[in-house]
Amino acid sequence: MARIPDAFIDDLLARADIVELIGSRVPLKRQGKEYSARCPFHDERSPSFTVSPTKQFYHCFGCGAHGTAISFLMNYDRLEFLDAVEELAKRTGMEVPRDTQQRNVNPDSVDLYAAVEAASKFFQKQLAGSPKAQAYLDGRDVSAAVRTQFGIGYAPDGFNALRDALGTDARRMSLLERAGLFSKNDSGRVYDKFRDRVMFPIHDRRGRTIAFGGRVLDKDDGPKYLNSPETALFHKGRELYGLWQVRQAHNKIDKLIVVEGYMDVVALFEHGVDCAVATLGTATTPDHAELLFRNAPDVYFCFDGDRAGRGAAWKAVESVLPRMKDGRQAFFLFLPEGEDPDSLVRKEGRDGFELRLREATPLSQFFFDSLSGDVNLGTLEGRGRLAERAKPLLAQIPDGAFGDLMKQRLTELTGVGARANSPESTAQRPQRASTPTANKPSLVRSAITMLLQQPAIALAVPSSLHFASLDQPGVGLLVELVELVHERPDISTGLILEHFADRSEAPALTKLATARAVETTAATPLDARVLDDADKRQQAFLDAVSRLEEQAIQQRIEALQSRRTSELDEAEKHEMRELLSLRASRARAIPRG
Repeated sequence: MARIPDAFIDDLLARADIVELIGSRVPLKRQGKEYSARCPFHDERSPSFTVSPTKQFYHCFGCGAHGTAISFLMNYDRLEFLDAVEELAKRTGMEVPRDTQQRNVNPDSVDLYAAVEAASKFFQKQLAGSPKAQAYLDGRDVSAAVRTQFGIGYAPDGFNALRDALGTDARRMSLLERAGLFSKNDSGRVYDKFRDRVMFPIHDRRGRTIAFGGRVLDKDDGPKYLNSPETALFHKGRELYGLWQVRQAHNKIDKLIVVEGYMDVVALFEHGVDCAVATLGTATTPDHAELLFRNAPDVYFCFDGDRAGRGAAWKAVESVLPRMKDGRQAFFLFLPEGEDPDSLVRKEGRDGFELRLREATPLSQFFFDSLSGDVNLGTLEGRGRLAERAKPLLAQIPDGAFGDLMKQRLTELTGVGARANSPESTAQRPQRASTPTANKPSLVRSAITMLLQQPAIALAVPSSLHFASLDQPGVGLLVELVELVHERPDISTGLILEHFADRSEAPALTKLATARAVETTAATPLDARVLDDADKRQQAFLDAVSRLEEQAIQQRIEALQSRRTSELDEAEKHEMRELLSLRASRARAIPRG
């Protein structure tokens, strides 16, 4: 996929009205220079969601959701990145760079999608003419409306039905074969892969048909389910059957229910539980977990209660844990023996199934129950074994309240971690005397805060400065931010946060970017009035940089002076003279008092 130039994205977001975009979907109320609303990404009673027209980004102080106009479209409208860019460009009257569009729209891929869609229409037409297939669906209580909603079809018996209907030339044959719709025997003969099966089209996140699942009509035939192989369009570890239909049924998806089979999804929809999806013959993958939580805050995994079902549930836990940001929840519903979601919802109806969901096991409980099932928590050895099993898994949970509570629960079960936080150990630990330096807020933090509030102020200083060599926490990040603004002068606060989204610094940068007031130092008094005044912001930033420059010059002078003069080469002696002169001139230029 071609990469859209940064300059285009910067220009697009500079022209887009983020307040107008979000306001067309979420009721916004003006509060000073910003706008507020109840967050559309989690349930809350009082508004904690803010939109800043000057910073060109949104942020929720409740769940932490934040981003630019593009990421809002991706998260709220559930669009892919390119689709969100194209939608925003359309709204602002801009055109995505032509070479990017051409390279993203591969003519061969277009033809491949068209071939799969043609096969889907062929199967749907065959269902209308097959009393046998219709009788099977009637017996499973699948209504005509749901058949249409899911595009259910039928692959006729025989080896050449699809081939004869659509394989009209060599290129068409090649496309259908690459789409996984043909098989080939040892002698090289090509024939239809799906025969005498009810066909379930699999759709991607844009509603395009990309693959199929086929179910036998006669239970004595096998295999029971046959899926398309992996192709250029279809990767089973990244797709969820039914997600497209769930998206069409809901503007906002409150929860997703993960089941194992196509008919489970269809049956739940038939009975009004229209938030079910299925993995495609594979365990829950990290890509599945990310896709699930991108679409809903609560995810319910529905498995058999036997050993295999609990094994599948644990695989889901391993994929979900690294994605358990605050505000997300995962639950596990284990079914009675001999039941599946299809049979259960037909017996108990929607209300009965919803009741079972309300009684589902939370991830936290399933996690500790699974790990402690074969250990004796009444012994030190057993508690130690649980701690060793749990700690590396808990370390994968993102920073936040959920991760803290999971570690706290481990401490309650095992005692591990309690000693470090106990009052006794605190009393015994030597107390280090506090110093003014220890309590003094960082100049670097102040500078980064000002830059994030108004990125263009970084253009007032050169990109190469003495303070880049300063041995102090955060200096490297500040230098990187200054250089980023010089490379992309029109970059907004929102885009800076997007730039660092996958980095460890992202949470701290978000916190500083959303600051309403920051701590003060004698050198840089940064209060709410500074944050709200563009001129004061710039002066505060320049003052902080100036102080950092002084510190860097002094640090280098002291490093050179710590060596004997005879050890310095001519270049270092010259550097020393230059630095001493620079320090003196700066001291004369800066008024004290």
